[in-house]
Amino acid sequence: MPLHQKLIPLALLGLALSGSASATPLLVIDARNGEVLVEHEATQRWYPASLTKLVTTYAALKAVRQGRMTLDTPLLVSARASRMPPSKMGFKPGQEVTLDNALKMLMVKSANDLAVTIAEGVSGSVESFANEMNHVAGELGMRESHFVNPNGLHDPAHVSSARDMAIIGRALYRDFPEHADLYGIGALKLDDKIIPTHNGIMGRYPGADGMKTGFVCASGFNVVASATRGGRRLIAVVMGYPNAKSRTIKAASLFDEGFQASSSGQQVAALPAVGGGAPDIRSEICGRKRRNITEDDFAVPVVGYAPSISSGDNDSPALFFANDGKPPASATTRAASITADQMAVRPEFEPIPVYVGRAPGWTGPVAGPRGSAVIAAKPKPVVAAAAKVVTQSAPIATNPDAKPVKLTVGNPAAPKTKTVKTASHGDKAGKARPADKDKKKAVN
Repeated sequence: MPLHQKLIPLALLGLALSGSASATPLLVIDARNGEVLVEHEATQRWYPASLTKLVTTYAALKAVRQGRMTLDTPLLVSARASRMPPSKMGFKPGQEVTLDNALKMLMVKSANDLAVTIAEGVSGSVESFANEMNHVAGELGMRESHFVNPNGLHDPAHVSSARDMAIIGRALYRDFPEHADLYGIGALKLDDKIIPTHNGIMGRYPGADGMKTGFVCASGFNVVASATRGGRRLIAVVMGYPNAKSRTIKAASLFDEGFQASSSGQQVAALPAVGGGAPDIRSEICGRKRRNITEDDFAVPVVGYAPSISSGDNDSPALFFANDGKPPASATTRAASITADQMAVRPEFEPIPVYVGRAPGWTGPVAGPRGSAVIAAKPKPVVAAAAKVVTQSAPIATNPDAKPVKLTVGNPAAPKTKTVKTASHGDKAGKARPADKDKKKAVN
């Protein structure tokens, strides 16, 4: 088929793939000033799924800035964390992972077990950390959001909106610019394993530079995506799409529209609320006979290694393709849309190395669950869970009454570190207990 016949207009292709897309929340904002460029049902409450992990990341980075811990602080994997369904890393209770490595795995693998590990390390418990998340949401003006866990596993009380997700995406870039690369990692390398991102727009849309995907049956396929062109960054939010491909195509279409849009004068914080609860679309997305799904099923197929990828712009897109490392001709044009050809390619990313265990030379305490720790609904800025101020040199320690556990220690300088088997969509770790029936459909 000639190439020109394959270049289906994005608006038509997105409509064909999305089905009921007109009923789903969509939003594009300018990250610099919060101006709304494209909007549809942006304040409708929706189940965020693993978009939740953007809030988890913000709360963790805030704890670092407050001096409550450091990026090198080892976090203890608890039994509760290890029981989380996929997507997950599959680490065992008693293993350690630094906050820095945990955040990278959280963003790329969408690891539900590490979301709990981060929560327990920062706040002492999942419940206390959820209070911190809700405090962050309140401070940032996320009006439709309420969080009950750090990973987005489905709970009817765990809700957000496209508006609120755009707000947290913008806040991460604005408040923690030194960590902007965290959201744009295309792949990780853990020992001999390559772990690809779930974000299908990366490596395919010129200037796409990160953020997060999310999926549970009740929510459909969600994404918060960012793209930069000519030094201008936009943030797009798509919620409730029927599959990963249509999610990616719609996000690209929104970026095209956003980069061409004129000023609206409307601020994302001022979008009017519509009220009502979040719709549960599980029957539409998963049905009764559809097999268990996790976001691992939608990891981006990658090809080997490639030079480091930078943001780029529409004149020199930083894209890598399986076609001998060369993008198709359409990718170099000023129209930056994703084409049918581009959706079929296998992008190349240079994997970022991560490891299990403590950072080399670490002598400080380990952060983990603290059984009696309780944080108020609106915690004061530098009050630690144990009611004492913890300095940068003394991160939050584990419960002194806890039984000793066997720790797995490793670092990038130790080649004999034991390989940790990561969970995949075929991993038996995804089997849920009867009481967790609703969590069988896991998230990324």
